[in-house]
Amino acid sequence: MAASVSRAPARIPIAYVAVLVPVMAALNIVGGTINNALKLPVFLDMIGTMVASVALGPWWGALTGIITNTAGAFTISPTMIPFALCNVVGALVWGYGIRNFGLGKSFGRLVVVSLLCGLFVQLMATPIVVFMFGGATGHSSDALLAAFAAAGNSLIASSFLSSISGSIADKTIATFVGLAILRALPAGLTAGIELPEGDMGKTLILAVVGLVLGILFTLITFFVISPMLAPAA
Repeated sequence: MAASVSRAPARIPIAYVAVLVPVMAALNIVGGTINNALKLPVFLDMIGTMVASVALGPWWGALTGIITNTAGAFTISPTMIPFALCNVVGALVWGYGIRNFGLGKSFGRLVVVSLLCGLFVQLMATPIVVFMFGGATGHSSDALLAAFAAAGNSLIASSFLSSISGSIADKTIATFVGLAILRALPAGLTAGIELPEGDMGKTLILAVVGLVLGILFTLITFFVISPMLAPAA
């Protein structure tokens, strides 16, 4: 039997696009600003990208990501500009994965799309970090990168390994917080898109569980993996 796929709406009213894209880009910028101020091990700058990608389509999500990183270069850090490519990759994974391949139908599938998004975004981010910034961007993961490098890994491997769990944590948080936002949008925007069944209460529970899962990934990275790699005194 053929795998079930979502039947996303073919046409999105342009009024929804004109409102949702800038609002979701602003949400990304707010998240990125909070992350930058608190020096968190995640990024929080792709929640809006997830929402736009699922509600409007992957390429509208990509535009949301490009706007995010372009505007963020002026409000947060100039280093955000090249990472617009990461936002585009995330938009395509979320958009096509959930809208076309049914990866939003259940909690388990949402975890899968979060893992895929975290992986592919990090595969895009690693060469940017290494070849454009020499391995350090000022993010909290720089310390973990140094630990991996001290353990004898190459700069590319160290960059990837130091950030992959943080990337997965970040995309897990974005997926499940984005799910709660999607449920709050007009029903026409998600008509035909397979999302977990249930009312808003159940959706909020899923969002909280996903948030906890994302935080757990982060804690494992910094309190288990990082100490294991720290050079002996």
